[in-house]
Amino acid sequence: MPAFILEKLCLGCKLCVKACPVQAINMMAHLPVVDPARCTECEACMERCMHGAITFTAAEENEANG
Repeated sequence: MPAFILEKLCLGCKLCVKACPVQAINMMAHLPVVDPARCTECEACMERCMHGAITFTAAEENEANG
């Protein structure tokens, strides 16, 4: 499962974009968007995010989507 951005926690700081070694994250409308085809699940973005706005867990993704 590729990275998932928890929009309610994201402040749009772009640290995840800079941390991604394969450029799988791009900014759109002031929020990061993950390209699942490029994401290698290395978790560099999650480790760099100081707001806890990135997950690789389906349960958190489902909660975020309501």
